[in-house]
Amino acid sequence: MQATTAKVQTAFRFDKELIRRLKIKAKKENRSLNNYVETVLMDVVYDEPNEETMAAIDEVKSGKDLERLDLDKFDGFVAGL
Repeated sequence: MQATTAKVQTAFRFDKELIRRLKIKAKKENRSLNNYVETVLMDVVYDEPNEETMAAIDEVKSGKDLERLDLDKFDGFVAGL
């Protein structure tokens, strides 16, 4: 049994060439234009890192308090896994 999600009908104005290309891509994936566009938009909207990941990214960008990787010891670490 699948859960249903509420859908809202809406309208957008897109460039004619963009629609043509979207239709081609949708057809290649054997999907409707609506389903293809919805999936593309979902990928964009939900492609955001969580707070922990953002904090790690900020830490790396700052360059502060980063540990150095000793490659000689790393081989031993990997072998011990």
